Amino acid sequence: MDAFTAGLLQRIKATESDLSRARDDGDDFLVEVEQGELDDLRRLAAEHGVEVGAYSV
Repeated sequence: MDAFTAGLLQRIKATESDLSRARDDGDDFLVEVEQGELDDLRRLAAEHGVEVGAYSV
């Protein structure tokens, strides 16, 4: 796995964690922010052929 893929997958994992925490805290604004970030990261992964579920980071 190259550095780009590893870094992208780490960012996705961190953002998923942040999103989950925001949901648990009931912070609707932060949920929207984190969901937008996650959508962008997943789009970037798809554009570069990175299968998000294929790797364990």
